[in-house]
Amino acid sequence: MINGAHVIIYSRDAEADRAFLRDVLGYPHVDVGGGWLIFKLPPAEVAVHPAETETHELYLMCDDLDETVAELAAKGVTTSPPADQGWGVLTSIRLPGGGTLGLYEPRHPKAIDLNHA
Repeated sequence: MINGAHVIIYSRDAEADRAFLRDVLGYPHVDVGGGWLIFKLPPAEVAVHPAETETHELYLMCDDLDETVAELAAKGVTTSPPADQGWGVLTSIRLPGGGTLGLYEPRHPKAIDLNHA
């Protein structure tokens, strides 16, 4: 039985991005050896969108984008200007290693709110 998902972020500066996830976002983690950290993420959901090419993306979700962006800014995190997409309000977080993570406040029903039977 599948019991979870493992997300990988490829980075030009993995140590800096690991420190960001640990120290700025405050995600709990395990050290599997040699400083190689694996982080516990918040509850997750997966969606399948039609596309011409196969790719994967990672978006973090929050309940109040303005509040979350302000909290991140207080920690020195750079985000893109928020954009209303209809289904939610979207921004991106700049990682120290140069990559970005999507962050949005969903307006759609969330699968993570479903009760488990």
